[in-house]
Amino acid sequence: MNKSGHLWERKEKKMKYLFLIFFMNFLPPCAGKSLSRDGNYSKTFEDIKKEIGGYSNIAKAIIDLAVHGEAQNRSYERLAVFADTIGPRLSGSKNLDAAIKYMFSALQEDRLENVHLEPVKVPHWERGEEFAMMLEPRNHSIAILGLGNSVATPPEGITAEVIVVASFDELHRRAQEAKGKVVVYNQPFITYGETVQYRSQGAVEAAKVGAVASLIRSIASFSIHSPHTGWQNYQPGVPQIPTACISVEDAEMMSRMSLRGTKIVVYLKMGAKTYPDSSSLNTVAEIVGSKYPEQIVLVSGHLDSWDVGQGAMDDGGGAFISWEALSLVKDLGLRPKRTLRLVLWTGEEQGGVGAEQYYQLHKENISNFDIVMESDEGTFKPMGLGFTGTDEARDIVKEIMTLLLPINVTNIYDTAEGIDIDYWMRDGVPGASLHDDISKYFWFHHSHGDTMTVQDPNQMNLCAAVWTVVSYVIADMEEMLPRRYN
Repeated sequence: MNKSGHLWERKEKKMKYLFLIFFMNFLPPCAGKSLSRDGNYSKTFEDIKKEIGGYSNIAKAIIDLAVHGEAQNRSYERLAVFADTIGPRLSGSKNLDAAIKYMFSALQEDRLENVHLEPVKVPHWERGEEFAMMLEPRNHSIAILGLGNSVATPPEGITAEVIVVASFDELHRRAQEAKGKVVVYNQPFITYGETVQYRSQGAVEAAKVGAVASLIRSIASFSIHSPHTGWQNYQPGVPQIPTACISVEDAEMMSRMSLRGTKIVVYLKMGAKTYPDSSSLNTVAEIVGSKYPEQIVLVSGHLDSWDVGQGAMDDGGGAFISWEALSLVKDLGLRPKRTLRLVLWTGEEQGGVGAEQYYQLHKENISNFDIVMESDEGTFKPMGLGFTGTDEARDIVKEIMTLLLPINVTNIYDTAEGIDIDYWMRDGVPGASLHDDISKYFWFHHSHGDTMTVQDPNQMNLCAAVWTVVSYVIADMEEMLPRRYN
């Protein structure tokens, strides 16, 4: 079929979708009493299942449009233009400002509603020039990335002997040896959650035993001599020493040398600087609800990134499938009963500071937040949904996931992940996160490798379909999800 034939076929499909949605608007609503928000059923669960089953054709229309129709590859293509145009987007940087301005304009051009920006304050740290060299037993250039919030070395740099340890316990046992040295951590990667403590606390623990700097094996499950950055924290009353991540290969090499009894000397120079907090903005857009506009289903990802790579995976993909969810709903002529709200967070990489300020601003309306959703672990092949909430709410979401059987993404997992939505979940609001195949996620995380090359358009299509079906159905059901109240 020629190109014009393909275009006619796509238009015909879209007309079928729109006719289907038009027809379904005239169907009678499910009979029976409502499900109360405290989790007590006045409907039977069979009634709930029947209501959810009524969304089968809408779910298929969303899937067809996202995976096979005119919107195929759209989230990927939008992200590629954004990432190639803006690049990395560190908190407090001009690039992040440009990214927010870009997205504000793009969301308006997409004809979404209530597009606006909400001001917040975010940390402003810059790494400056960095350089590390092993001087003994031979000259060797060490690939480093300074960690966020690190102080600089003195202008002349630091030259010191190295002590290599595999754990905090080993460091404490050998505390007398560490004074005046550079501590190199060669901790094994177990899981990100377990291993990341060496990045966040490594400088503090090294400083407590008198070290002059710390170099930390990157928190990565695979490496091609690639350092991986991230945020780290100092403690009051503990000297602040320069700290950076090094590649897995360099950490393991120095560990082998040390175990042979070889003396290792390194030179380290870092020009990092911390400035006063900067003004930034959370970016918001909506499809306003038709019946309960004050009630919110929130979908989100974070717009900021680290200052290396393109921030395409972390978290460009999550931000752009969240935008895509609203676009797909709009394109199908749907308007859910509740407001579907997109939030693109700022300052996530520094500890969710933009989201925390959003929470403080909006928590007085917490009873109107139906569910908070965040995608921030890549947009690889989707496997299901992480969920945090009551057993009753979980049963409902599990039933909603059956609508995704056409793309075989029906699993529901124990907990939702996302620092930006944690504030709400702690107060009892149901939360959800995209659960995808993250087997390669930490190969690229916070590194120069986080570029559009990591992204797969077909996988992003599937992720967008999952995200849209779940958020739309929850937003359109007659009753909010049951929740616990603190």
